[in-house]
Amino acid sequence: MLVQCAWAATRTKGTYLRSKYDSLVGRRGKKRAVVAVAHKILIATYFILKNKEAYKELGDNYLVKMTKEKQIKRHLQQLRELGVNVSQKAA
Repeated sequence: MLVQCAWAATRTKGTYLRSKYDSLVGRRGKKRAVVAVAHKILIATYFILKNKEAYKELGDNYLVKMTKEKQIKRHLQQLRELGVNVSQKAA
């Protein structure tokens, strides 16, 4: 049932689950990516029932934003390890 829901979720445009599927399908293949999306649905369902709150759609740009922030943080840390004093400014 979860995999069927995941297949449907990968067909919707502009959603977090679609962008997660798109980011995984190149590395893992279609079937494994769908199982990973089904796992994301299961985790979201658990926390929705546990916390008794509505589902919040993160949007399709969420993964891009998080990846960009992680890259900036990693590069700043590498510069600090090399002895370069760097301060981060908002873009």
